[in-house]
Amino acid sequence: MSILGKILGGIFNRKKDAPAAPAPTPTATPAQPPVTAAVATAPQPPQPVDVAGILDFMNEQRDQTLNWRTSIVDLMKLIGLESSLAERKELADELGYTGDKSDSASMNIWLHKQVIQKIIDNGGQLPRDMTP
Repeated sequence: MSILGKILGGIFNRKKDAPAAPAPTPTATPAQPPVTAAVATAPQPPQPVDVAGILDFMNEQRDQTLNWRTSIVDLMKLIGLESSLAERKELADELGYTGDKSDSASMNIWLHKQVIQKIIDNGGQLPRDMTP
């Protein structure tokens, strides 16, 4: 699995691990027209995911507070991934970074912006001050 895939999985799979709301108890209702197969199988739009809430909750569970909102290293650590320079260079390759990888500060800033955008592209909701 790609590093980006691991990042997205580490965020979006947390949502799936949350307990689901109990199903409502069926009650007697007046007869309704039958639902056609087309309506019953119509794809539902994905529900937005409160990424900041998920990551802030994960951060609160740690002994060391991480600054995931601005640091790709801290974001990767928070999700439980290796955040070494080699891993970040591999992530940069995955995302098409064309800058100098030996300038890790510039690369890290670019990586964080790209990962945040990918999170948003995949249905993640983040505060306005974090959107690129």
